[in-house]
Amino acid sequence: MRTLLLWCPDWPVLAAELVDGVPATGAVAVLHANRVVACSEAARAEGVRRGLRKREAQGRCPRLTVVDHDPGRDARAFEPVVAAVEELAAGVEVVRPGACALAARGPARYLGGEEAAAERIIEHVAQTCAVESQVGIADGVFAAGLAARDGRVVPPGGTPGFLAGLPVEALGRPALADLLRRLGVRTLGGFAALPAGDVLARFGFDGVLAHRLAAGRDHRPLAVRRPPADLAVTADHDEPIDRVDAAAFAARALAERLHDRLAAHGLACTRLGIEAVTADGQELHRVWRHDGLLTAAAVADRVRWQLDGWLTGSAGRPGARPTRPTAGIIRLRLVPDGVLARADLQPGLWGETGEERERAHRALSRVQGLLGPEAVVTAVLGGGRSPDDQVRLVPWGDERLPARPGEQTGPARGRSASSGRGTSPPWPGRLSPPSPAVVLPAPLAATVHDAAGEPVGVSARLQLTATPARLAVGAARPVEIVGWAGPWPVDERWWSPAEARRRARFQMCLADGAALLLAVESGQWLVEAIYD
Repeated sequence: MRTLLLWCPDWPVLAAELVDGVPATGAVAVLHANRVVACSEAARAEGVRRGLRKREAQGRCPRLTVVDHDPGRDARAFEPVVAAVEELAAGVEVVRPGACALAARGPARYLGGEEAAAERIIEHVAQTCAVESQVGIADGVFAAGLAARDGRVVPPGGTPGFLAGLPVEALGRPALADLLRRLGVRTLGGFAALPAGDVLARFGFDGVLAHRLAAGRDHRPLAVRRPPADLAVTADHDEPIDRVDAAAFAARALAERLHDRLAAHGLACTRLGIEAVTADGQELHRVWRHDGLLTAAAVADRVRWQLDGWLTGSAGRPGARPTRPTAGIIRLRLVPDGVLARADLQPGLWGETGEERERAHRALSRVQGLLGPEAVVTAVLGGGRSPDDQVRLVPWGDERLPARPGEQTGPARGRSASSGRGTSPPWPGRLSPPSPAVVLPAPLAATVHDAAGEPVGVSARLQLTATPARLAVGAARPVEIVGWAGPWPVDERWWSPAEARRRARFQMCLADGAALLLAVESGQWLVEAIYD
């Protein structure tokens, strides 16, 4: 297949300029695993090359600016370039950040030939993204990528001849290239002349693939990229919205449009981004979460609540910082996030249509809209050795991730639907079930005495100095101990003197029916939790 490949030289360096503001005109090197993976033209003029170690590269160019390799940054920065190419031709494949390929037949037919198509695409990318690029056209993605480095258009059928004179390092397999050179094979043409059976016996399947590429027989079909659908909806208003009733009317109409657009693609969203622009240019943004399908009514409610919160600000709450916008809203935009196929959404524990469940969601979401995300929290159970270590409070709707991995990690609830079950790592010293019903926010000081009234302690060998008989919590009257178990020792972070913690825990049943979890730390008895 005749393939057109667009290549942006030194893309990791250029991406660092576009995203992080590092000037690409200076001496810049991108490092991964302490080795240079890309460098600018100014750095190459100073002798910096790919594969050099950081110290050697800085020795050749003392003014070298070092940037860490970030594939995510490179991919994000390359997305506008791909979008610019898709404005002229469909069926683009992103080979890697900095290079994309497409079938050359279509652009060549309606742009007046392959060379004209290459020039038009280069010009359009330069005008749209202010990025310099080169285009190569040949038979196959591999040959087109090599042709792009010289900006060549290889004639149809001329790909094997074009590849024949290139060095074996062009295959991008350093180990294979080194072995071939030691065997006396220095060019792709010499490698392609070897019998395929001998190549398979000597170099294996990867060697056979490289042999086919060297001969110009790259028949890998293009993995066409499907441009993401624009699901966001926007409404512009000639008259600025500064009243809650007008905001509610705008929210309802925009929510219907968003729901219809998602339904047309067979999609649903679990998070909703609400963006607003005021008449004086102020930009507002907030994300709402939901653990089920965001229906049109649910979207409208959340938009109305958010606009109500923005337009009324913090009025009526003494001491609160004003949050009301300085002018009316002239643009409202809804951006669906957490988009997934409707059939892939895991139903909640109580189903998706329960009236009580929806009322609870609406009430809690309303409270968060008025008081902030931290006003409503839920507990997440995870790993740990003590009950207070295993519980983490997260705002309603945030991802329910435990503070420590453990066997209790299960499907996420609340408004954000995520699922999965983690494996339980070993927690030496962890208490066995059942778990306490109440974990005290702060441990209560207590004293334990034996039958003679003498204090009971724990030795360095974890031995009780006497049999526990009575327990007094704070200034309360002592209560007889009718049963106890322990100790269960915990010696945490012993390698850090500043964070080390050593204690022994006991379970005790009292004559009044109470069951407590106690710990002895630095000679002091503490009540940590209460059993039901």
